[in-house]
Amino acid sequence: MIHRRHLTLGAAAAALLPAAGAALAQAAAFVEGRDFVRLATPVATPPGGRIDVLEFFWYGCPHCNTFLPLVDAWKARQPADVALRRIPVGFSALHETHARMFYALEAIGEVERLHRRVFAAIHVQRRRLDREADMAAFVSEQGADAARFTEAFRSFAVVTRARQARALADAYKVDGTPSIGVHGRYFTSGSLAGSHERSLQVAGFLVDRIRRGG
Repeated sequence: MIHRRHLTLGAAAAALLPAAGAALAQAAAFVEGRDFVRLATPVATPPGGRIDVLEFFWYGCPHCNTFLPLVDAWKARQPADVALRRIPVGFSALHETHARMFYALEAIGEVERLHRRVFAAIHVQRRRLDREADMAAFVSEQGADAARFTEAFRSFAVVTRARQARALADAYKVDGTPSIGVHGRYFTSGSLAGSHERSLQVAGFLVDRIRRGG
């Protein structure tokens, strides 16, 4: 972290007992103040009634690059009442530049297609995407409209969204990436939970707690 059925009814029930026991034991092992923290001041969540889960990340973070396939797989397993949002942090000028890249890609409808490719360019290809011109060149290479990207990158709307993301990370007390916020009430990370995988297990536990009114 940088400073996140072919069984009879009886047989089926018997088969589920060990898994249920393991799940209960796992949940019992998640301790507030150790594996996750409750925010002293709750953060507002979007309307709509879905459980808001936030992935705080930075394109330049190698741990976020490792975390990406894990959190994507976790997202794919969630029911319809869970909404995962990616939130780029803004710890420094470079972080904010990368946050603007994310929101510019989103503005031109390319973030889902290119999000993984940005990570690969930085961490696998060892490209520096720290300047607007380098980002625009990368976008063009990926078959997207570099002029539209540049216009969006410079826009007031994207600058504003990057600043709002920084304020959201501050409200969740994010001090490193990757980290996970859950519905304006809880925060966890690999550092707290012990591993990236376990932080997602904690997130699932917290989602269920929110679902039950906790």
